Amino acid sequence: MDNLDYGIIGNCRSAALISKTGSLDWCCLPEFDSPSVFAKLLDEKKGGSFEIKTGPEYKINQEYHRNTAILVTRYSDGDNIFEIHDFMPRHHKPNGKYNAPPEVVRYIKYVSGEPRFSVYYDPRLEYGMGLTTHHVKANYVVSLTHKQKFDTLFLYTSFNKNTVMDGGEIMLKEDGFFLVCYNEKILKPSVDRMALELERTKVYWLDWVAKGPTYKQFNDEIVRSGITLKLLTYDKTGAVLAAATTSLPETIGEVRNWDYRFCWIRDASMVIKVVSELGHKNSAKRYLQFIIDLMPDKDEKLQIMYGINKEKTLTERTLDHLEGYQGSKPVRVGNAAYKQRQNDIYGILMDVIYEQLMKFSNDIENVEELWSITKGIVWIVAKHWKEPDKGIWEFRGEDRHFTFSKVLCWVALDRAIKVAKMFGKHRKIEKWSVLEQEIKRDIHQNAWNKDINAFVQSYGSKHLDASVLLMEPYGFIHAKDPKYVSTVRAIEENLSNDGLLYRYKNEDDFGLPSSSFTICTFWFINSLFKIGEEEKALKLFERLLGYSNHLGLFSEDIDFKTKRLLGNFPQAYSHLALIECAINFSKKMSEERILESIG
Repeated sequence: MDNLDYGIIGNCRSAALISKTGSLDWCCLPEFDSPSVFAKLLDEKKGGSFEIKTGPEYKINQEYHRNTAILVTRYSDGDNIFEIHDFMPRHHKPNGKYNAPPEVVRYIKYVSGEPRFSVYYDPRLEYGMGLTTHHVKANYVVSLTHKQKFDTLFLYTSFNKNTVMDGGEIMLKEDGFFLVCYNEKILKPSVDRMALELERTKVYWLDWVAKGPTYKQFNDEIVRSGITLKLLTYDKTGAVLAAATTSLPETIGEVRNWDYRFCWIRDASMVIKVVSELGHKNSAKRYLQFIIDLMPDKDEKLQIMYGINKEKTLTERTLDHLEGYQGSKPVRVGNAAYKQRQNDIYGILMDVIYEQLMKFSNDIENVEELWSITKGIVWIVAKHWKEPDKGIWEFRGEDRHFTFSKVLCWVALDRAIKVAKMFGKHRKIEKWSVLEQEIKRDIHQNAWNKDINAFVQSYGSKHLDASVLLMEPYGFIHAKDPKYVSTVRAIEENLSNDGLLYRYKNEDDFGLPSSSFTICTFWFINSLFKIGEEEKALKLFERLLGYSNHLGLFSEDIDFKTKRLLGNFPQAYSHLALIECAINFSKKMSEERILESIG
């Protein structure tokens, strides 16, 4: 498969990726960051998959059931037609909690004729490190491994289990199912029971989407991206994952391969801001609680990232037995970046706290704790803002004074002052305002390069960086300020490549990047929109939407030449920026329509 032509299904406990031909090629159970049970995505031979095979006469189409996370793959040779409805169950329980078991349902829907298919079922537990054996029992097929550690997986089905495991032909005359479970079922599953799970899960997603606003333009794209962000949230703790995968490379054959199944404070905070804009305040409240639970002692620095169950140590190791996505080694699990210092996270976090207090101030139980966190953040920023760090892009080389980090230190003070105003803390306002102005002056003096007429990547540098485009959305500078306008122009001239953006062009620890970072292109489109070049921005936006996969999903990167998707998938960062762009365009178009009708 040349592109990331996958759909994601999930239930806010784990997720799975299904190819456009209906092959289950990636799934970790029981949770997002557990070892994989299917990982063909990372090794065609050793990873393991669950494939539905039909003859070449069958045409295959795939789409989501509208406004849900249920993926429908349709197989048709004209007369003989069937569908697979893939999903991970999620629905309300009577006690107000959610039923979200660690399992995948593949509901086989008979449509017409006498469709025939066979199954290739080959899970490889524990990242395929040891031998996985399969045993057909009376009620299920159990797969187990015990070389690395003991682990099991269960398959229940309405079809003949021996035929399934032998890859024999199945002729479909009525609906059937496959149920892949991490745990043995107490009650034996049936077709009727699986049909009920399908309907309940459908209702859950339809209700979830209905809670959000409807937009005049790009509503379908906003909804699909919103569902994708929801699929990357972990219900148990409120954590938000950067992506559902590990080690999908930024460039084929290179070593920029990272594990993204963790919660980056920056990414997650940006996601939560967008999700609450879409009306889902429970996700925002759970994430705030996740942060409150993680907040260290008042003198201890916040990490840039944590495990989804609040783990603080994310030791990085390589799985050398796996070939990697299209031969791109190494495959990594864990992420050494958790040790890095990135000073921008305090501003990002403070921005989210301020937004939530503004929107839901009467509905937030932890106001005192949030005020304590606010004071703690200001104290840490005051102590450390003059120090260099690794920056937003996690350079693994020497620390620098990155402009984006400094701007976000200013954001921390700006939002803290606004929170202090809400609580009538006048002495804090006076004290913090002095520091806020000092940071602002420092940025204008040191981040502005008059020779290239732009804000640059780091103090004293001549390199441009797409992250400085965020100076305007965070309120550091006005969109029409000549300094911002000329920065946007300089970035367009230097970092844009056929409408797609480099993060930066200076060589980093791994040489010059050869793929575009998707979120940067969305940032650039937004900045063009803000400085008044709306028509140009809209054209670029519509073109960029065309680079998504067949289901409207984006990964982290896009190859400049081929436009194929690269990097971990689906990427929360990319989808949150898509939503921000789409909402801006939709609001603008709605305003224009109102003005036209008045006129």
